[in-house]
Amino acid sequence: MGRTLALDYGSARCGVAVSDPTGVLARPLDPVLAPAATPGFRALLRLIDELEVDRVVIGLPLSLRGGDSDQTREVRAFAARLSKALEHRRSGPPVELYDERFTTRLAARDGPGARAAEDSRAAAHLLSSWLAAQP
Repeated sequence: MGRTLALDYGSARCGVAVSDPTGVLARPLDPVLAPAATPGFRALLRLIDELEVDRVVIGLPLSLRGGDSDQTREVRAFAARLSKALEHRRSGPPVELYDERFTTRLAARDGPGARAAEDSRAAAHLLSSWLAAQP
């Protein structure tokens, strides 16, 4: 399957998690600050290269009824920008959107003893859900 990178996008902080190469485990990483700004965006691109990611999954914050909001539209625009930047690379991984409803609540339930930032724990929950849904 290869490594998958999951992003829990927020304009101030972007939670990050990566799978192991077999696609079984999800591990939270340090969040990236201001991912839409040039330094944050470059940090994400470097991370994708360093981890040799085969796919990027970005959490799509749909409403409980499955509709779009301002945040959903912002995430879609960020995903399109990242996808375009990766297309220009020799073997840029595809970018996929995945329903992230409830991942932040799950991350909050991990409790105060959890080591990773809540944003990145949410990305790890997103990634675990995405991995479980794969055939």
